[in-house]
Amino acid sequence: MSINFSLNDLQAFRTVAELANFRKASEALHLSQPAFSRRIEKLEEALGVKLLERTTRKVSLTAVGRDFDRKVKQLLDDLDSTLLGIRGVAATRMGEVTVACVPSTVYYYLSQVVSRYHEQYPRIRVKVFDAGANEVLSAVARSEADFGLNFIGSQEPEIEFKPLLEERFVAACRRDHPLALARKVSWSELSQYDFISTSKSSGNRLLIDQALAGLTSRPQSLFEAQHVTTMLGLVEAGLGVAAVPSMAMPGPDHPLLVSVPLVDPIVTRKVGLIRRKGRPLSPAAQQLYDFFIEMKGKRAPKSKPAKT
Repeated sequence: MSINFSLNDLQAFRTVAELANFRKASEALHLSQPAFSRRIEKLEEALGVKLLERTTRKVSLTAVGRDFDRKVKQLLDDLDSTLLGIRGVAATRMGEVTVACVPSTVYYYLSQVVSRYHEQYPRIRVKVFDAGANEVLSAVARSEADFGLNFIGSQEPEIEFKPLLEERFVAACRRDHPLALARKVSWSELSQYDFISTSKSSGNRLLIDQALAGLTSRPQSLFEAQHVTTMLGLVEAGLGVAAVPSMAMPGPDHPLLVSVPLVDPIVTRKVGLIRRKGRPLSPAAQQLYDFFIEMKGKRAPKSKPAKT
């Protein structure tokens, strides 16, 4: 039997099987819809079977298509693994990885890991889904992201949580603020200044509220934001001080922002990688996942690697 289809046809099939939509699948592969449809038709004709059921609204796999999809996925993953391991070919390999993460890990940590990954695999597309802790957890649980970077998930039965580091919350302020030269500041002292916090729906807010539950004098927010990165923007604008994870803070050479250790009590959070249990990562995703493990704890001296 001669093979009358190509690797591109198999990739087209896998894409539409995953997205269940011809338009989205054709856009993902940068093809026109007619060109994409021809690839699927060519594959079905070569195999002599119908792989997809198509209606005006959705695409679904036939029974044969579901079985074929499992085998094609394994075939393409094995091929990816082989190519990624060959020196000189890795730099030209194409693929896609989706990472879900809480925004406070993006600017000064995740970006460094992705930058190193991109140097080694410049043609692999990395999609970053930055959202709240619960949304990140849901994205991984629903397989909308290959894996995630989060500070919740260790208690979820369907989620594997691999600790990366433990970091403390610090006070973020401008260099011209009265607190900027302090060696440390208590939460009670922080209450004397205009305070910027995350909203009550934030996972960081929940951690702080639980830690400060027994504190008689605690900061009351004058401004609220959804994400830590927005809070830092308000701090830079001179609107007040904020309590943020140390990972979210820039380095000591930043021209405007400075961090001061928060005490009485010291509040920490554990950041780790989350992925679905029993679901193997694609070779490209596994490579990026391993990069995070290799670089754990290297972001900031205030963060220490978690015990594993």
